[in-house]
Parts: sequence; C-alpha cells; structure tokens
Amino acid sequence: MSSLEKDFLEKIEKHKGVIFKISKMYMDNFDDQKDLFQEITFQVWKAYPTFEGRSEFSTWLYRIALNTAILFLKSEKRRSFIQNNEVSNFKINLDEYDDDEEQKLKKMYEAINQLNAIDKALIFYYLENYSGKQIAEQMGISEVNARVKMNRAKEKLKQLINTQHHGTR
Repeated sequence: MSSLEKDFLEKIEKHKGVIFKISKMYMDNFDDQKDLFQEITFQVWKAYPTFEGRSEFSTWLYRIALNTAILFLKSEKRRSFIQNNEVSNFKINLDEYDDDEEQKLKKMYEAINQLNAIDKALIFYYLENYSGKQIAEQMGISEVNARVKMNRAKEKLKQLINTQHHGTR
C-alpha cells in the first residue's frame, strides 16, 4: 500500500461520520445510503491527489461530499429523508407539541424531506455548527447571501413543521 493510500484511508476513517451523516440526510433507505457513501468515498479518492492542504481536510471533504450527494440525488431523482441524531440541536421550538421525542424527530425528518437539496445542505451545515462565513466559503457565495439563505431554509422548515402539526390534529 502506498503512503498516499494509507494517508487517505486514515483520513477517511477519522471523518467517516461526516460521510454517514450526509448519506443519511440525502437517502431514505439503507441500501441507497450505502451507495451514496461509496460514491462519496470514490469521489474523494479521485480528487485526493489534488488536495493541497490549504484548507482543513474536513472542509475539503464536506464540499466534495455535499456536491456528490446533490448530484447523486439529482441523477437518481430520488427523494431523501434525514436521519440525523443531532436534529435536536436545530433551534426550532417543538416543545408545544404533546408528542413524545420520537414523534418530534419523525415530524422534523418529514419536514426536512420536503426541502430542496440546497436547503438540506444549509441545514446540514447548521447542524454541524458552521458559521455564516464558513457556509459562504463552502457554497461559494457571499456571507450575507449565506445568512439570508440559511434564514429562509430555517423558516421553510418551521412552516413545514407547523403545517404538519396543524394538519394532523
């Protein structure tokens, strides 16, 4: 095994949680998640020789992983369903609902499922505690634009959750 391969495998092992999260965010069943995980890993491996270390590996990985997931989603025309254990970090007040925690998470997942691929990416960055500046860098847009898009994505998500809640009673 070459030193390049060894270095790559060590980095992937260290950051595989990110790839799992993105795979779960964009694909709703386990087989599709595995396929996306493999596709992301393959795309990262193809690009790895060009990684110059000017940014953190994790930052570089996020960009490739999200772009791959968006392209994979579009090319397969699949619907996605987030399954992120950190959804409770999302600052939407679900306390007003009398449902148990599992039902709250289910409603959150269903709402995120209705977002477009770009809004899902924004929500992912938010869940990963990225700043507006970091999101802007990742998406190649201005910081102001990133903050506006993030606020709109959060508002859409709140509206979807409220619509679901009021529609089920």
